[in-house]
Amino acid sequence: MNTFEAPHYHSAGDKLGQPHIRCAKHCTPADIQAPSCPGTPQLGVKNTIVVLCKNKFMLRLSTELRAALNNDTYCQYRAWLLEPRLFFIMKLLLIYPSSRVLLLVHWRRWKGRLAVWTGALLAALLIVLFARLVDIAIELFNTLRHSHPWSPFLLTTAGGALIAWLTRRFFPGAEGSGIPQVIAALKHSSDEDRLRLTSLRIVIGKILLGTAALGCGFSSGREGPSVQVGAGVMHAMRKLLPRRFPVQPHHLILAGGAAGIAAAFNTPLAGIVFAIEELGRKFEERTNGVLLTAIILAGVISISLQGNYTYFGHLVVGNVSSKLALPILFSGLIAGCLGGLFSRCMLLGLQPWPGLIGRLRAERPVLFAACCGFAVAVLGFLSNGTTHGSGYLPTQQALNGQEALPLLYAPEKMLATLLSYFAGIPGGIFAPSLAVGAGIGQNLASLQLLDVSNSAWIALSMTAFLAAVTQAPITAFVIVMEMIDGHSMVISLIASAFLASMVSRSFSAPLYHTLARRYLGKPH
Repeated sequence: MNTFEAPHYHSAGDKLGQPHIRCAKHCTPADIQAPSCPGTPQLGVKNTIVVLCKNKFMLRLSTELRAALNNDTYCQYRAWLLEPRLFFIMKLLLIYPSSRVLLLVHWRRWKGRLAVWTGALLAALLIVLFARLVDIAIELFNTLRHSHPWSPFLLTTAGGALIAWLTRRFFPGAEGSGIPQVIAALKHSSDEDRLRLTSLRIVIGKILLGTAALGCGFSSGREGPSVQVGAGVMHAMRKLLPRRFPVQPHHLILAGGAAGIAAAFNTPLAGIVFAIEELGRKFEERTNGVLLTAIILAGVISISLQGNYTYFGHLVVGNVSSKLALPILFSGLIAGCLGGLFSRCMLLGLQPWPGLIGRLRAERPVLFAACCGFAVAVLGFLSNGTTHGSGYLPTQQALNGQEALPLLYAPEKMLATLLSYFAGIPGGIFAPSLAVGAGIGQNLASLQLLDVSNSAWIALSMTAFLAAVTQAPITAFVIVMEMIDGHSMVISLIASAFLASMVSRSFSAPLYHTLARRYLGKPH
């Protein structure tokens, strides 16, 4: 039988507390042989400790015990302690409290979990508040535009200049989508660098200025900014984490960004996929449970406060058959090319521009933002107001068959979104990208190439364009599937997303990760 040899010293000159121990692969309490007590030195271990290593047991007795007892009493105690039934009781009392089962209820672990979940709760509440503010701002802008059609020329121009100045003066790091900032914060190693991109000051600026931008008629979305809001709130909870808790500050940023997507789109699954595919590219095994529950909690809070609604309503596509093969091919190729070009144009913002416009952008950024606002107002006037805002209402009406999108809606919306981004104001591109995709789908459906419903063309093109812009196909099809309740088209959406993403790579580098290099101090 394989045996376990208890602590044994070759001579009294051996170092105290360093016994020579050998563990067999299998052993039982009965296999533990106590060494001969005479001539052995005192053990240098303070307490009686039982270590469980798979099927291996090691018994180490305290120095103080041997010092307190004479040699005969010590040997009797040791023989009594190693009696099998008492050894089993010791195993229950000493081994199990240090096991992973009882660690689940340890107060330190629960303190860390509560800190993470509280951060997710606060992030979800702020994002829902952000969504409500944006809805009110867009409604007020549309009311003003209908009563005074020329008002956007003043409001969007002056508003762009004011928002750009406030962003540069008080909230640097809040400009743009917010997703590149979160990616950069995940790659930073110092807490100071992370705070420049995910502080509570930036959270406040993102909400207020992002709402103001949409209230002034710029073509942007709240979903990208929601990612930075969620990351900032979760990162602020790092000070509440106990020591040796497995979740680190960059884990909180990752979970907060994903919670932002989950709460913004009312889709917890999309938040999880976005965290894995776009933000972190991987989850660490020992932290994924807490982080996933935080993301799901944010989505559940959003659903509780806003209702279990789908972003664009329920999609009716009829029977899904092989007829969708050509729509998948056309939407994937066309939206993939246009999405790649759109992404490449956005990356031009990282480079210095030549000529008068380039000097104006570099030397007078506030005036340049005002010019961008005026151009957005012109596009809004030409499109009868459809290019203003996130594009949510025109896209919803097109999907439901209530009102078709104009023929030039897709290029006009693309241009308005680019101008809004170049203005340097807070605002995302998720919702405008979905709106552009809807315009592409509407134009393809108008060709009447096949007996396929308009809503199917629009859904495929929305998925394809978003996947082409972000080059995150899994996130794209999950978001669209959840937003339109289009589970019957899941295979078609997957095919369209992956085809468009592959086509887009021929035109542009990954958008968000390339934009993040600006905040990492790396060459573009």
